[in-house]
Amino acid sequence: MSTSVLTEVSGDVTTVTINRPESLNALNQETFQAIGAAVAEAAANSRALVLTGSDRAFSSGADLRGEAATDASIDLAGANDIIRSIIDAPIPTLAAVSGPAAGIGCSLALACDYVVMSEESYLMLPFTKIGLMPDGGATALVAASAGRHRALRMALTAEKLHAADAYAWGLASEVASAGEQLNRAKELAAQFAQGAPQALAASKQAINESSLTSLDDAFDREVDGQAGLRASRDFSEGVAAFVGKRAPKFTGE
Repeated sequence: MSTSVLTEVSGDVTTVTINRPESLNALNQETFQAIGAAVAEAAANSRALVLTGSDRAFSSGADLRGEAATDASIDLAGANDIIRSIIDAPIPTLAAVSGPAAGIGCSLALACDYVVMSEESYLMLPFTKIGLMPDGGATALVAASAGRHRALRMALTAEKLHAADAYAWGLASEVASAGEQLNRAKELAAQFAQGAPQALAASKQAINESSLTSLDDAFDREVDGQAGLRASRDFSEGVAAFVGKRAPKFTGE
């Protein structure tokens, strides 16, 4: 049984914790599959879901140090299905974010209905630093909440977007004191769990369907685009530079 994802049920609330603290909760295929199974279980049997990361990070994104890093540490189409399942879950979903929510980890957080960020946490789309493009639906999820130019800023600069700015941009629902984000998310989840389930489900469905109309197209574009980029020399160089802790030398090949 995988220990990379932990599940805790308290009353009508399920808390799912990404548990790979040694890698800042980097995501590989096994971890994504475990998240998907936990989300499906919560959607069927709980009335609210909290998604968080262990220790000092929500998630640093795809695992670039695994055996298959230069190919793909995760099946992107499968990961997209799991991100879609969070969005489509008939129960309120909340992200409790500490440290980085980076790469596809950022997509996981933004897929949730309510994002509680610790004041020291940040969102980041660092893909271009390793010769890739944003994925996991980020090209739609960020633009839907923050707008086109802010989405482009995050993608092109690959800079950290700290919690206060994420809140100002509409990417975070609220900011909690350092170390209090999980308690706050659980408090809200318990509150939502006492609400009218059908009304909550209908509300989130209507809002998501009106604001994320291009999400499936974004998934397809990202899968196709990423496939080409992963075959490039620039991606191999980007990963090698990341692992070697040096600046990459991109050639456009």
